[in-house]
Amino acid sequence: MLLWASLLVLAPVSGQLAAPKPVISLHPPWTVVFRGETVTLTCHVSHLRAAEYITWHLSYLGKDLLHKTPGNTLKVRDSGRFRCQTKDSPPSDSVMLIFSSDWLILQAPHTVFEGDTLVLRCQVKGRQKLITAKYSWNGKVISVSNQGQDLLIPQASLNNSGHYQCIGFLERDHYVYKSSTRIIKIQELFPYPKLRVTPSQPTEGSSVNLSCQTQLPLERSDTLLYFTFFRDRGVMLSDWSRSPELQITTIWREDSGSYWCTAATAIPSIQKHSPPLQVHVQGVPVSGVLLETQPQGGQALAGEPLVLVCSVAEGTGDIAFSWHREDTGEHLGRKQQRSQRAELEIPAVGESHMGRYYCTADNGHGLACSGALNITVTVPASRPVLTLRVPGTQAVVGDVMELHCEAYKGSPPILYRFYHDDVFLGSSSAASGGRASFNLSLTPEHSGSYACEADNGLGAQRSDTASLRVTVPASRPVLTLRVPGTQAVVGDVMELHCEAHRGSPPILYRFYYDDVFLGSSSAPSGGRASFNLSLTPEHSGSYACEADNGLGAQRSEVVPLNVTVPASRPILTLRAPGAQAFPGDVMELHCEAHRGSPPILYRFYHDNVILGSSSVPSGGGASFNLSLTAEHTGNYSCEADNGLGAQCSEAVTLSISGGRTSDPSRNPSNSDPQDPTYYNVPGWIELQPVYSNVNPKGGDVVYSEVRRIQEGNKQAVASDSALRLLWTYLPSHGPIASPQPYSAQGSSVIYSQVKVQSFLTSTAESAHTPCTPSNPGGQRH
Repeated sequence: MLLWASLLVLAPVSGQLAAPKPVISLHPPWTVVFRGETVTLTCHVSHLRAAEYITWHLSYLGKDLLHKTPGNTLKVRDSGRFRCQTKDSPPSDSVMLIFSSDWLILQAPHTVFEGDTLVLRCQVKGRQKLITAKYSWNGKVISVSNQGQDLLIPQASLNNSGHYQCIGFLERDHYVYKSSTRIIKIQELFPYPKLRVTPSQPTEGSSVNLSCQTQLPLERSDTLLYFTFFRDRGVMLSDWSRSPELQITTIWREDSGSYWCTAATAIPSIQKHSPPLQVHVQGVPVSGVLLETQPQGGQALAGEPLVLVCSVAEGTGDIAFSWHREDTGEHLGRKQQRSQRAELEIPAVGESHMGRYYCTADNGHGLACSGALNITVTVPASRPVLTLRVPGTQAVVGDVMELHCEAYKGSPPILYRFYHDDVFLGSSSAASGGRASFNLSLTPEHSGSYACEADNGLGAQRSDTASLRVTVPASRPVLTLRVPGTQAVVGDVMELHCEAHRGSPPILYRFYYDDVFLGSSSAPSGGRASFNLSLTPEHSGSYACEADNGLGAQRSEVVPLNVTVPASRPILTLRAPGAQAFPGDVMELHCEAHRGSPPILYRFYHDNVILGSSSVPSGGGASFNLSLTAEHTGNYSCEADNGLGAQCSEAVTLSISGGRTSDPSRNPSNSDPQDPTYYNVPGWIELQPVYSNVNPKGGDVVYSEVRRIQEGNKQAVASDSALRLLWTYLPSHGPIASPQPYSAQGSSVIYSQVKVQSFLTSTAESAHTPCTPSNPGGQRH
């Protein structure tokens, strides 16, 4: 598949880049098809906006037609020559389509480039089959197929162009059919390259650019080309490369000769050579001769080598350099080399070498001389020694440090410069030689490398570097206590995180609980340290940490911690007046969790239906009172919850006895409902409750009176045979106890007005999902 997106050949038009030229592809790929068939043309452009139309040009039999499509495809059923373009692009190359009415046609692709596989198809109209197909080229049969198969010519070359025809034999009548002759031209994949040399007439010592120029067609712009360059007698100047250019950094007169380049593809291999190009390298006479010294300025250092440098501003080829002493006429030396610069070294100079010197240069185009240079001999400053002086044994922030620099040899005056990490700090001059100092008030940023220079005009000499580490006392650390959840719970692993944001490493961190040492951790490179602690209830208290890097320990602020203990599984106890529970008894449900951080919320359940709840702010147990009826038989349980998960007690089974034998009398009370009041209760065993006036005046009162029956003997009372209860149904609460209308003589009121709220819960409590307690043995506690 062609990389159409890469077909971007941009050319300048009026100072701007023109849009690329579109390319048309066919589906199916044949330019000759039978009449009645359809060919889809696709116009490939670099980009196509959603609202942009493609303009199609059709030329056939002298007629020119235009057609616009919203997309980039066009279905064609008529012969003609087609081109496409967008609003901003030039027209594409034309494609000629022929819709033939012949019985036999020869089909070939629209374009075939050298190196492609040429596919020819001998096609018969309708559903007929060919039993034999012959293909001819320029009148010669080149292939015979008994199956009517396609003709494939792999790696087609320009020599495969010509006139092609196919001859077919039909299966039905063995009649011979001939197709029309097709002229097929194999196109060049790329033309023979041309070599371009810039500059065309180079001079010696200059650089030269070689460019191998050729062009791929739009349809094959994704083909990879490789290039190489040659000189006389096949001297290869470069390896194969994707770059069509080669730079010769320096060219000389002997490099003159014939140059050419080769462009080639990889698979299949197609190589084409450029015509040879003659290159003549010209020479340049020497000029601008200059004598210099190293060290510069003509100042020779006593006992040190002196280098005399002779250079030319222009001049190519081999140059002969010569050095002379003017005042004595002495010839010092001669060198010939291909360079515009040459050096002559005097190993060790003394006062006898003081004088005037010059040099000459000659490349065969004329001799040129430099000006005279006066050379003096002096003593340079020696390499200085840097000493760092601080008040104590180590450099601490706030100290005043003295940088002491001294060169033991050197002609005065000497200028001393001081550096910190190659950044200039300041300077001091010693007019008569000797030493100089520089003071610096230390901050943390002054750690690093220090150096100094001694300069008496004969070249600066730099000392060895001296390293300094400015110690920063540890800052007051910050202690952070980290637990897995939102609060510290027994069993959690708490991380004590201590960090001093400033301080030179290493820093030793110590951790304390209520001023008791817990442990320590070292941070060798500074930063922070941690200590882990598995929490128990005893770990509530105050925590702190210290940071110490040898310059005084710093302690953090105290961080308090309260370790929360989850509530333990509570114990539920049912307390009734006697050994058995009877209707009318007031039973106390007592629930207590022996462990758990307050506050603890206790909830009470009867057969998994919540009865009520009670909160204990400071811990301990809680109770709930319940006036018993026959319906209160069943399982009871309770929960303890301090926000760390509710704990459920074991279930306690309660059985309500049938009732006590008595001769009850009833003295109804017409008083208004009020909170329960107890009168003259001599002992639970002597009381037989009788209920009257059930819910007489409102839905919130269940019983208005409960009386003690005084008549009858204690024997009857103990047998519970005198207690008779009826049941009535309140719409909001279900069945409740209701008394028979007894005579009230001889009875006394135990309590009056037991309200619904005493054993029913609020809407919020009833929404709580109870736990499911276990009930081993069904024992009553």
